[in-house]
Amino acid sequence: MPVEADGPLPNRVTIVGRGVPSNYEITVDGDIELVGGDPLEEATVVTEHSAEGAVDTGVLRFRFSGEMANIRVVDWNGVPAPDSPSTPEIHIDYGVAHVQDNQ
Repeated sequence: MPVEADGPLPNRVTIVGRGVPSNYEITVDGDIELVGGDPLEEATVVTEHSAEGAVDTGVLRFRFSGEMANIRVVDWNGVPAPDSPSTPEIHIDYGVAHVQDNQ
């Protein structure tokens, strides 16, 4: 279920795949939800404070409240960022409640 842009989750993390299978783990000290996608189709596990899954191409967006506690991304060989140029790009934006997520 998509999150409303003006809802109680004012922050956003965006994961951009680089064409190589990679795994990610995100932990926040508030709540987190996947934006505009189905966690089952995206192979994403979302709990109250964390999200984890895999990405190779495309963009995944999550909205969250509170502060980012931890982000871990590794490529298909288990090499973490920044040691691997194949790990996804991560963008964190705070206070973007009025920015649309389907851009």
